[in-house]
Amino acid sequence: MMKKGIHLLAAVTILIVLAVILPKLNLETVDVTGVSKPEATASEDVDYKLYFPADRYPETAKHIEDAIAAGEPQVCTIDRDGAEENRKDSLKDVPTKKGYDRDEWPMAMCAEGGEGADIEYITPSDNRGAGAWVSNKLDEFPDGTRVEFIVR
Repeated sequence: MMKKGIHLLAAVTILIVLAVILPKLNLETVDVTGVSKPEATASEDVDYKLYFPADRYPETAKHIEDAIAAGEPQVCTIDRDGAEENRKDSLKDVPTKKGYDRDEWPMAMCAEGGEGADIEYITPSDNRGAGAWVSNKLDEFPDGTRVEFIVR
């Protein structure tokens, strides 16, 4: 009976200590829904795989698939500092079209983007929703992170 009492006292003490200490640790959670660590592959050195939701953003998904099938890279190396220049370079010879956005693949935030990127006219809601989704998913990743996009 004495051992059970000691074990119960130890368990209660541990719970009290955790209740006091854990809130002071300022632990952050990161939403990694849609992101997973890939298995190592010999063909491509990537840091993360991002599963792009074709059902939510069908026009953008089709553009990504078509651009990759035409030879554009499937992997994006995050380079936020280069995004503005990449966007300027990729869109410079592509006129605007009323009611549409000009979607780029690779995206401007990718080191692989810029001049020569594949451009498609996409409805603004699909394009901007997709851009916000990707931005949200990759927000916590530093520049230089290599992300493989997988449309499904």
